[in-house]
Formats: sequence, C-alpha cells, structure tokens
Amino acid sequence: MSGANPTPRPAGEPPLVQTVGLKKTFGGLEAVRSVDFSLDRGEIRAIIGPNGAGKTTLVGMISGRIGPTGGVVLFGGRDITRVPAHDRAAMGIVYTFQITSIYRNLTVFENVALAAQRRLARGVLSGLSMNQAILARRVDAVLTHVGLRDSRGLTAGSLPHGHQRLLEVAMALALEPAVLIMDEPTQGLSPEEIAGLAALIRTISRSATILLIEHNMRVVLELSRRITVMDRGTIIAEGTPQEIEADPDVQRVYLGG
Repeated sequence: MSGANPTPRPAGEPPLVQTVGLKKTFGGLEAVRSVDFSLDRGEIRAIIGPNGAGKTTLVGMISGRIGPTGGVVLFGGRDITRVPAHDRAAMGIVYTFQITSIYRNLTVFENVALAAQRRLARGVLSGLSMNQAILARRVDAVLTHVGLRDSRGLTAGSLPHGHQRLLEVAMALALEPAVLIMDEPTQGLSPEEIAGLAALIRTISRSATILLIEHNMRVVLELSRRITVMDRGTIIAEGTPQEIEADPDVQRVYLGG
C-alpha cells in the first residue's frame, strides 16, 4: 500500500517547499544542477537515485545545512535561501541524519527533553520553558508515540541501533516539524524494525510532511505517493510509484533495466 494522498493544494497557495534553479558546486564538481523541486503539504515524498546523484546535497540545501552556489529555496512562498539551519528548524524544517545523531551519554528522556526545551523556548510557552511538568508531559508523549516510553531512563548509547534510530525520530518530533526530512532512515535495521518504522512514518505523516531519502525500494514504493528520481545532480523523473517503475530512464540509471 502506498502513502496516503496529500491534501490538494488550494488554488493560489504555494508549495510548502520549493526550489528554483538550485545548484551546488564543490570545486569543479556540480553536485546539484539547477534543480526545480516542489513539495506539497501532507506528502510523503521519496527522493531516490544512485550514489552521488545529489540527493543528500539537495535536502541539505533545503534544510540549511549546505549553502547553495545558486538558486532559491522557498518555504511556504517565503525566500529562506540565506536562513541558517537552526532558524529553519525553528520554522519547522527538521532533518534526521543518515548516521544516527544522538547524545549517547544522556538518557533517552534527556535527549528528547533537550529538543522539547528548544521548541518550547521558541513558542507560545516560552515563559514556561523550564516548567518540568510541562516538559515531562511533552517528552513522554513523544516517547510513547515512537514506542520508547519504557526506555526513558536508559542511556541512549546503550540502546540497540533500531531504538537509537527511533530516538532520533523522537528528538525530531519534539521540535514539532512541518517538514521532516529523513535521510536513509532504514539503514542498518532488521526487516521487523523496517516494518515498524514504516508504520511510524505513516502515522507521523498525519501531522507533518515527509521528505524521504531511501535506497530500500520496497519502503519507497509502499510509503510514497510520488517519487523524485535524481541522477548526476538533476531530476530525471517524477511520478507515482507505478510511473517511476515503468520509466525507461529510471530503469537505466537506477533500477538496472
């Protein structure tokens, strides 16, 4: 079963995320070449392509972790091209890394609490950001959502890899993302863990738009309603899973056809 249909964008409303002519050059290498990309609210969109296609560089520029050489990034129609990554996170563009990024020496609760405190400090509850009861309720709600409530007191570094990945997702959810960018979330997970994470992503998509970089084609085809395919820094195809599977260019460069 593929991902749920996104809510149709009202006439005149801009895409939630849009890039226009976005490019990035590293020395003489064009990692991303004048990419026009748009993502609507409510989507689960996958970006696929062979290694070196420019996927991570593209989402890095969307999240603000990588500065573009040229072009524009828009969020809800607003130009955020020069907005730094931490400010984009405050706006709701949240990134989870391919290599799990957690505070290994802190407890599970403390990891999520740090993220929740940052969110509370920026929002309407800023004056209550140090209220421990409010913070604990928020953290426990997020941990329950991802299935780590019973692990709240464990040291993060002691968790198995799959639970560390869930912890990183929990930290991202504590920031209340509008867009959650997930870079290779199933990497290193068992089939059972992958199935559980896929179900979690579907649940998260009820409140956040998902932008997914993923090599596991079964996950991509099951979750995504639309797929963007990159090769050599450009978008070579976009469409439904069925359209992408049938596309001869995609078969040639990615699916081995």
